[in-house]
Amino acid sequence: MQRRQLGNLELSTPLLGFGTMRLPLQEDKKTVDFERVQQMVDCAMENGVNYFDTAYPYHDGTSEENVGRALAKYPRDSYILVDKLPIWACKEKEDMQKVFDTQLERCGVDCFDIYLLHAVSHENYDDAERLGAYDFMRRMQAEGKVRHVGFSFHDSPAFLQRVLASHRWDVAQMQLNYVDWSLQHADEQYRLFTEAGVPLIVMEPVRGGFLAKLPESAQAPLRACQPDWSDAAWALRWVADHPNVRVILSGMSDLAMMEENIDTLKDAAPLTEEEERALAESLEELSKVTAVPCTGCRYCMPCPFGVDIPRIFALYNDYKRHQNQFLVKSMYQRFTPAENRADQCRRCGACMKHCPQHIEIPDRLAEIHAEIQGLE
Repeated sequence: MQRRQLGNLELSTPLLGFGTMRLPLQEDKKTVDFERVQQMVDCAMENGVNYFDTAYPYHDGTSEENVGRALAKYPRDSYILVDKLPIWACKEKEDMQKVFDTQLERCGVDCFDIYLLHAVSHENYDDAERLGAYDFMRRMQAEGKVRHVGFSFHDSPAFLQRVLASHRWDVAQMQLNYVDWSLQHADEQYRLFTEAGVPLIVMEPVRGGFLAKLPESAQAPLRACQPDWSDAAWALRWVADHPNVRVILSGMSDLAMMEENIDTLKDAAPLTEEEERALAESLEELSKVTAVPCTGCRYCMPCPFGVDIPRIFALYNDYKRHQNQFLVKSMYQRFTPAENRADQCRRCGACMKHCPQHIEIPDRLAEIHAEIQGLE
């Protein structure tokens, strides 16, 4: 696996990182399948993918436990473990220490290699400053419980300037893919991070799976250029082309996906001019597809009124890519319980407070319900 230096930090990282927000599940679709997690962790370690990213809320708090358990067989200095401080779970300063201690215990370690302020946006940064989150993380660093401090970001370039100016950051994590480069101003964010000298960890390189299964019209120019590359491989290689990107996180949920991503990034060369033209043609076709920019992160859940927001958006996005009216009506009307459908939304707005993509969720739910119900 290719390795890159994490800026000026004394840390060499693999280009591919294991994001643990979408771990394999058992048949109940809720419980993490630890045996398969262990297989994936073993495969990752065997192939030099020793960067593991987890967080307090992932899999309802069980991601940290499963990752820690799977890594327990390996020497602590053989892998890089990243966790995050959920400021929304902290009401008082003392809560940060409680959460942090819980995270160390769940992971079964005494130190995090990187500790990030989680999902920074204009809606939570004032709380983080009020509680002294940055000073807390630096104190954990001084105590030897954190090696490097940073933040993951979900907001505008203008707000990013404020965050970068407020403190000295070792590293940062941002959403970067070839769709959001212009759609969500990731190009401007990338520039600001780079000019500030902050090395980048990338999340959502395939946009929650959206770029891993393109519509046929968008696939055509890519297949003509590189018939053997998967849609996901194109997305990963595009991200790898950016020099300030040091790790590309993939939320891998099965062993096959991990093996494909390892093969893609183990010796990925820069895109050629011909490949860049093919990707531009694909993006032009993709821009014609109207869908919801949901990555399936589930930060919007649970809905107080039972709406399964990520499922509905996923069904709708799949329909827009493949135009299978029968399938989307069947999956929505027959296999989505009535109490979980979009028309149960009461516009309370709770979901929008946590959506990293800033989707107007109640409006989109109403539109989707009307459109699917109106299909013949």
